[in-house]
Amino acid sequence: MPLPFHAFGPSHLSALGICAALLISLTFLRRNQKPAALWLEHFLAILLLLDWPISALSHWQAGTLSWDNALPFHLCDIAGMAGGIALLTRNRLAAEIVYYFGLAGTLQGLITPNLKVDFPDPRFFVFFLLHGGVVVTALHLVISMNCKPREWSVPRIVAMTLGYAFVIGGINQLLGTNYAFLCHKPEQASLMDALGPWPWYIGSLILLCGLFYSILYAPFFISRRFQRK
Repeated sequence: MPLPFHAFGPSHLSALGICAALLISLTFLRRNQKPAALWLEHFLAILLLLDWPISALSHWQAGTLSWDNALPFHLCDIAGMAGGIALLTRNRLAAEIVYYFGLAGTLQGLITPNLKVDFPDPRFFVFFLLHGGVVVTALHLVISMNCKPREWSVPRIVAMTLGYAFVIGGINQLLGTNYAFLCHKPEQASLMDALGPWPWYIGSLILLCGLFYSILYAPFFISRRFQRK
């Protein structure tokens, strides 16, 4: 019988500490131009790209595989794949996707995990590999790899978010799933609990996305204005 997960318990705090240590290590290696930086970035990229099949396998082994977790359609899954591509190629659009999706959405999942099982269950590992890896990648791309969001990135990512929600809404209706939590809120406590009942919280989420994306872009907007002056 797997142990139940407790937010901010020893395993959760340990996972957060490992994420912080990984970000610091990557930053140090990249800024000091150590060859190990490239190896570690590529290793993290491969792990992010493999997280979905590994997650599906872990749910299959545990007997919990369903349409709700068998497909890589959550926002964090999209961010994970974009993060892997950005680490390997420095593709600017992929870097923007993981930056905005990761820090506006996946970061909340890292702090308030929608997770039922604790360490050492394999599902615990794949959850924090994805969520922690996405947040570390999003910050590392900006801090050390110079993959900063471009001008007009906020309206571009807002449009992509709306398109994603429209497509995923159709998939949810077809499969009876709850990708992106468009049909009901997560079972664990989260920011969505303060946004009202369904379906009103969906509109609140869209407005918050625009707000959070704008806040995330603000430092780069200000920096570019000063540089032009």
